[in-house]
Amino acid sequence: MISNPCIEVQTTAENRFSVPAWFAEVVIIARYLEKQGLLEAFAQQVRLVRGRFGTYESIDFLALLIGYAISGERRLPDFFERVEPFEAGFMALFGRRCLPHRSSLSRFLADVDRPCLEAFRTLFEQQTFAEGWTAETIGGIFASPGAPLSGL
Repeated sequence: MISNPCIEVQTTAENRFSVPAWFAEVVIIARYLEKQGLLEAFAQQVRLVRGRFGTYESIDFLALLIGYAISGERRLPDFFERVEPFEAGFMALFGRRCLPHRSSLSRFLADVDRPCLEAFRTLFEQQTFAEGWTAETIGGIFASPGAPLSGL
C-alpha cells in the first residue's frame, strides 16, 4: 500500500469489478421512490396479465429499466454486463431479489399492455403532481425550439 495524506492506492492480483459510476444515482433514485411509497405502490398496482411470467413481477422490470435509463449505457447488453457483478445489490435497492434475464425483459416488453402502462402513468402522475410538478415545470421533449414532438 502507498499512503499519502490525499491519496491511498491499494493493489491486488485478485480480479475485482469496479462499481459503475452511475450506481450511486440508482441508489438515490431507489431510496427516493421507497421513501415516497412508490416502490410498494408500483409493486402492488402495476400488473401485467400474462400466462408465463416466471418468478418476476412488473416491479422487477421497472427496476431494471430505471437502472438502464440512469446508467447512460448506450446498449442494453452493455448495461447487463456492467450490472451483472452487482445484480444482488442492485435489485435489493428496489426490495427485489433477482435481476430479470435479458430474454425475460424482451418478453415482458413485448407483452406490456395499455392497462399496465396506464397504471404506471397514473401512479407516476399522482406522485409528481402531488409534489407540485406541473406540465410547465417538468419540461418536455421538443423537435426544435418551441415545437413539441408529435405523438408524445
